[in-house]
Amino acid sequence: MPGQDAIRIDQVERLLQEAGTDWDRRAHRLAVLAEAAAPSPLARFWRLRHSHHANPLLFEAWVELVRGRHLGRMEDARASVANCYGAADALPNDPTPWVVLLGILRVMRADSRELFAAFHEVTSRDTWNREAHLQLLRYLSPEECGSRSGQLDFVHTVRAAVPPNAPAVGVELTALVDEHARIAARGSIEALLVRRQWTNERATRVLNAALVDWPRHGHLQHAAALADLNLLAFALVQAGRSRESAATFGLLGDVATAWPWSLTGDPLRQFAYWQSKN
Repeated sequence: MPGQDAIRIDQVERLLQEAGTDWDRRAHRLAVLAEAAAPSPLARFWRLRHSHHANPLLFEAWVELVRGRHLGRMEDARASVANCYGAADALPNDPTPWVVLLGILRVMRADSRELFAAFHEVTSRDTWNREAHLQLLRYLSPEECGSRSGQLDFVHTVRAAVPPNAPAVGVELTALVDEHARIAARGSIEALLVRRQWTNERATRVLNAALVDWPRHGHLQHAAALADLNLLAFALVQAGRSRESAATFGLLGDVATAWPWSLTGDPLRQFAYWQSKN
């Protein structure tokens, strides 16, 4: 209903305005809201209502990105890219239009030069933007347009410079969980032995480093901190270190994310089971 759509648009606008120039929180809110709005015509309705405003252009582009991820292709890549450039022109200091463009280019499997150019636009405005780093990490994977060695090079570059509480601090752990999913998906004997991955030197180092600070109250303050803590809890469980996950589960309370728990079954049941062990 048009009246309900107007109310929802006002709510979205208010949430984005409240985020201000906190680029991390702004991107997180847009991501969550776009996922929720993807099944509806809300984004198009807002853009038609305010066709020259930056936020409606950006929101529609992100909604189309969500749909593109689900479909495996962009339905109208040219229009979505144009929306990103329109928002970028209107908001020259905002990295978010470039974050969305990066995601769209990834779905399109565009040339790596285009991806790195968009990534540079993001990081020149917001050095440790979480969404941009994760988009490039997945693009560089062997499942998409890269290779394991190329992805590892990117991870090592990030690890060498990322501050311990930056929004992109979870890049290397994300790469390890992606590798877990990759091995499990192969089936056969490799899938049965997937937990061995978590006892090798690299995985042990990453988990030990995260355990130093991540479970400390107030250390991770970026908008998706709970998602990264879910990542850590999952990895500790897979590594057979569930006893060390108590502090992490304590910070999470009852906040479970679908990924990565869905890799081993129903995410809520998996989360609740392992939380009950602490």
